Amino acid sequence: MTARGAAGRCPPTGVGVPGECESWGEIMPSLSQTWLGRLLLLACLLVNRSTTEEVSENCSHMIGNGHLQVLQKLIDSQMETSCQIAFEFVDQEQLNDPVCYLKKAFLLVQDIMEDTMRFRDNTPNAAVIVQLQELSLRLRSCFTRDYEGQDKACVRTFYETPLQLLEKIKNVFNETKNLLKKNWNIFSKNCNNSFAKCSSQGHERQHKDPSDPQLPGFVFRLLVPSIILVLLAVGGLLFYRRRRRSHREPQTVDSPMEQPEGSPLTQDEDRQVDLPV
Repeated sequence: MTARGAAGRCPPTGVGVPGECESWGEIMPSLSQTWLGRLLLLACLLVNRSTTEEVSENCSHMIGNGHLQVLQKLIDSQMETSCQIAFEFVDQEQLNDPVCYLKKAFLLVQDIMEDTMRFRDNTPNAAVIVQLQELSLRLRSCFTRDYEGQDKACVRTFYETPLQLLEKIKNVFNETKNLLKKNWNIFSKNCNNSFAKCSSQGHERQHKDPSDPQLPGFVFRLLVPSIILVLLAVGGLLFYRRRRRSHREPQTVDSPMEQPEGSPLTQDEDRQVDLPV
C-alpha cells in the first residue's frame, strides 16, 4: 500500500501519523469555520435579543412618578411674575402628530434645561435640573434621530413666564411616560414627512407675510413705544394749553382796572376820596 493510498483511507477518528492525513486536514478548516460561524451568529442573536428586552424594559419604566413629583415641586417653588422669557419650542399648531411632537420636544427640552433653566449651584432646584438632565441622557436610547436636516422645522420662539415653561416641560415628560408604557418602541417612528410638511408651511408663511413671523411679540414691542409717545404728546399738549390759559386769566382780570386818566370813572373815584368823612 502506498503512502498516498494510506492517506486516503485515514480513519475519521483522526488517529494516525502526522503528515499522512492530507485530505482530513483540508476538510477540518472548512468544518471548523462553518460551526464557528453558526455559534457566533447564535451568540449575536441571543445578545441582541437580551439587549432589546433590556432596552424595552428600561424605556417602559424609565420615567417614574418621582420624576414628575420633583418637577411639580420645582414649579411650586417658582415666584409668580409677569416677566417673560424667550425660548424655542415645538409649535403644536404645525405639528399635530403626538409622537412626532414629543420626539421634537424631547430634544428641545434638553436644550432648554442646559441653556435657559439655570439655578444657583448647590441649591435644591439646581439638583433637580441635574437629575432631569441625567434622565434625558438615558432616554436618548428610546428615540431615533431621523430629522438631522430639519432641526428648526415645526419650531418657533415662545414668550412665556418661567411657570408656563416648566409646565410645558412637565407635560412633555408626562406624555412621554404614558406613550412609552403603552409601547416602548413608539418613538422609533419616522417623522420625516411630518417635519417636511412643517418646513413647507413655514416657507409659505414667509412668502405670504414677509414680516416677522412672531407677530404677537413684534406687535407688542412696536405697540408699547408708540403708546408711550402718544401719551407724552397728549400730556405735552395739555400742559401747553393749561399754561397758556393761566397767562390769559390775569390779563382778563386786570383789564377793567386799566382805564385812562381822564375818564369819568377815575374822576368820580377822586371825588369820592376828597369828600370829608
